Amino acid sequence: MKTAFRSLLTLGVVLAAVAIATAAQDEKKAEAKTLKGDLGCAKCVFKVEGITKCTNAIKVKDGDKSLVYIFDDAGAKEKYHGKICAASAAGSVKGVVSKKDDKLMIKPEKDSVKFD
Repeated sequence: MKTAFRSLLTLGVVLAAVAIATAAQDEKKAEAKTLKGDLGCAKCVFKVEGITKCTNAIKVKDGDKSLVYIFDDAGAKEKYHGKICAASAAGSVKGVVSKKDDKLMIKPEKDSVKFD
C-alpha cells in the first residue's frame, strides 16, 4: 500500500512540474507588438458596442478595414486619457495583444503609450 501511495504521489509531482513548465512557455510566446493609429476613448470617440465606461483604445488600419484594440489598463484614470476622451489623437502603443469576449485587447507596457 505504501508503494502504491508513493507511486501516485510521485506521478502527481511530475504532472504538476509539467503543467508549470508548459504555462511558463506559453507566457514566453506572448510577444509585445507595437500598434500605430488613432488613440481615443472606446466609449466616447470610437463608440465600441458593449463599452459603458470610459476606456482607452487604439484604432488601426488592417488593409481596407479598421480594427479597435481596447486597452487593458486603468481606463479613465490613466494620465493620457484626458487628451483622448473627447477626440482622437495619432499615436502608438506597445504591448501584448489578446482577444477577450470577441474584442481585441492590448495590455500596454509601462510608458508605452505615445502621441505623435
